[in-house]
Amino acid sequence: MDNLLASLEPKALWTYFFELSKIPRGSKVEAEAAAWVAEQGRKLGLQVEQDAVGNVLIRKPGTKGKENHPGVCMQAHVDMVCEKNEGTDHDFAKDPIKLRRVEDHLYATGTTLGADNGIGVAAGLAVMASQDIAHGPVELLVTIDEETGLTGANNIQPQWLKAKYLLNLDSEEEGYLTIGCAGGVDTIAQRKLTFIAPTAGKKAYRLKVFGLKGGHSGIDIHQGRGNAIRILAQVMKSMCPQFGCEMAAIKGGNKRNAIPREASAYLFLDPAQEGAYKAELAKHEAHWKAAFGAFDPGLAFSLEPAEATQAMSMEDRKAIVSLLLAVPHGVEAMSPDIKGLVQTSTNLGVIDTRDGMVEVNLLTRSSIDASKQALADRISAICTLAGFTSELTGGYPGWKPEPKASLVKLVDGVQEQLFGKPMHIMAIHAGLECGLIGEKYPDMEMVSIGPDMWDVHTPDEHVSIPSVANFWKLLSAVLEKI
Repeated sequence: MDNLLASLEPKALWTYFFELSKIPRGSKVEAEAAAWVAEQGRKLGLQVEQDAVGNVLIRKPGTKGKENHPGVCMQAHVDMVCEKNEGTDHDFAKDPIKLRRVEDHLYATGTTLGADNGIGVAAGLAVMASQDIAHGPVELLVTIDEETGLTGANNIQPQWLKAKYLLNLDSEEEGYLTIGCAGGVDTIAQRKLTFIAPTAGKKAYRLKVFGLKGGHSGIDIHQGRGNAIRILAQVMKSMCPQFGCEMAAIKGGNKRNAIPREASAYLFLDPAQEGAYKAELAKHEAHWKAAFGAFDPGLAFSLEPAEATQAMSMEDRKAIVSLLLAVPHGVEAMSPDIKGLVQTSTNLGVIDTRDGMVEVNLLTRSSIDASKQALADRISAICTLAGFTSELTGGYPGWKPEPKASLVKLVDGVQEQLFGKPMHIMAIHAGLECGLIGEKYPDMEMVSIGPDMWDVHTPDEHVSIPSVANFWKLLSAVLEKI
């Protein structure tokens, strides 16, 4: 890792990122990483505060001659989505991320990289450590638990931040200036299961859907990629009546904000029909591979022996499959005002069977609060019809775009001076903490910037090394301009 670091610039930013990558920091278990961020501020002799939920705020005075300039708050989140490929030997609770370089890109090995939003945290710390950037008073706000509930941003207290401007460092496209985002709400649906003994002579098998790209449930929701949970339900709807399947359990997806790449059902089948079942499954695989084409060419199915002792009732199996086929997944509506922007969507993100229950998690997003609520209400009604209870949780507001704000014009101008072209100014169909922060600081102007990174929330996550250098140039120049 040290040899890899030696070739990367800007050195301070990459050094902080590499050190952060050694610390486990999955959402809700990122306390050690937050403490590390606070310690970096103390080592620099700066003012450091940590609030009751674990957010860290580091303050640095303005440089000579700029002590009274408007304050800027840089903001990033310390937690990361913990996804890994099946078969990857990695424990997110204790193992460091294994970094690797492929030409001009940085990847992890079989896991998510954590560039979302570790690069932002590292950039903020590098600014706080810098001796050659002329800037006014700066704050670095590092929040916790952004990925699974925006907990940190939701608990920021009014009056804590002093800055006039906020630079969110959680964007994923160089040259794009994000000035608005969608709000969201989670639906948790549950059904109590009845278990019975499987039919005599049947054996347990695991039916698996895998090999999908997955992706971010906001940014990638319009890409036409497959949802492993939905595909699994389609296969079971067709094949279970034909082969008399009895289901023991079902599991798919890991995060409600990641499009599911894998899903499995544990089934009891007549072993004498195994060959016929696999032959039929191969037909379904060919059908779905053709349906998704280049959108998801890696789609595959498998059937293998498994361990299970009980089967759920036929009524439970039918209710689960019906729910998974009926609830929305994907784009619900496009924005009528911004070309190419998804306005409303839902991600069917997670299903699990445990403690005698089956639970389904969905995340609904929209830049229009009324549309978000209407779709969540429709999902709730579908859950009721399928015999599930449901509740809404984790709601958060969107961030209204203000394209004429002075900060938007300033950053756009700096971009053109540095790189000879203006920013692409946009809103995104994803949650940023700016919406929650803006609720508490309505007079604060905000924008979001970042380097090029791809396939976030998946083990294919990677970041452009040259783009990080350009991101650093832009951030430094904006701070000097304010």
